[in-house]
Amino acid sequence: MSGDRYKILEQNGVYYITITVVYWVDIFTRKDYRHIIVDSLKYCQKEKGLVLYAWVLMSNHLHIIAKAEDGYNMSDILRDFKKFTSKQIIKTIKEIPESRREWLLHKFEYAGKNLKRISNYKFWKDANHAILLDNEKIMQQKLEYIHNNPVVSEIVEEVQEYIYSSAKFYAEEPYLIKCEQM
Repeated sequence: MSGDRYKILEQNGVYYITITVVYWVDIFTRKDYRHIIVDSLKYCQKEKGLVLYAWVLMSNHLHIIAKAEDGYNMSDILRDFKKFTSKQIIKTIKEIPESRREWLLHKFEYAGKNLKRISNYKFWKDANHAILLDNEKIMQQKLEYIHNNPVVSEIVEEVQEYIYSSAKFYAEEPYLIKCEQM
């Protein structure tokens, strides 16, 4: 990924990854867009070899702790995930009642305007800010960071109250996405 100093060198290593919307646009304030991400993560688990340990979807970014199964590459999974979700979200912006439609489309069009590989809209930043988690202590720190993100942002008071996170899975409450235990 161009401009990303946090490269995925070990394709089957466990990574802490941050995927961010261009200009930090708060798009995931609407459930329609959030569920595109949830459904796409589930699809990647089932069909693309994604092993998901933890996740949280905030208003303008997604954090995951994940690895690729043997025979798959994390870079390929992320590329396909970002390509599919960006197209689906742009399509959904155009289809649903969206008060910010013109503004959102303008932002995403402007982000891709000078890039030859972008035909219309750029939704995600190129960088994935992938950090290889090579020891248990760092893995635990990143897991706690992910689950505390909505608390720190004052969205919820307790980590397991946030629906769009793996905290419910770890609290053994009804969850949106099944994860692998760390």
